[in-house]
Amino acid sequence: MQWDVNAIIAGYAQGYFLMADTDQGQLDWYSSRERTIMPLDQRFHYPRSLQRVLNQDRFRVAINQDFSGVVKGCANRDSTWISNDLQQIYLALHQAGWAHSFETWQGDQLAGGVLGIAIAGLFIGESMFYHVPEASKVALVKLVEYLRSRQFSLFDVQINNPHLERFGACAIADSEYQTLLDQALRQNCGLN
Repeated sequence: MQWDVNAIIAGYAQGYFLMADTDQGQLDWYSSRERTIMPLDQRFHYPRSLQRVLNQDRFRVAINQDFSGVVKGCANRDSTWISNDLQQIYLALHQAGWAHSFETWQGDQLAGGVLGIAIAGLFIGESMFYHVPEASKVALVKLVEYLRSRQFSLFDVQINNPHLERFGACAIADSEYQTLLDQALRQNCGLN
């Protein structure tokens, strides 16, 4: 099936996100009155135990080295909103330069990663996974550092959960999100 990449990016740029329902796999656009962002300033933090892991240099970090492997890793769950169609969309977005994987490796083994979409100064974190404990957390920390270095201003993680809260993720009203989104879309940042 052929996907209209420009229409999909336009939807994300308006603050919507794609999800498949877990029963039928039917894709639809979603939005929320309350949005969750990962701060890219001093509010971003992580546990001391993770600092020890970072200091040990157990993982090598790469961008887009195994994009399809990260997509498969994110979708490989008992119940997932990443349907086969959505996996194909991510691959099409990646081929067009919009979707990216931020990966951690141990030797030649993919250990974990974060899947996301970059549009101007906006990074939309779609999902993350790990094969090795702490690998996705290291990927998240390194991703935030990378986004900061590239002057991204908005890291949208869509839906809050206790795991993301440990890193400083916070819910904001949709009106505040729309203001931040408008500012981010006026930037000229690049992930690669």
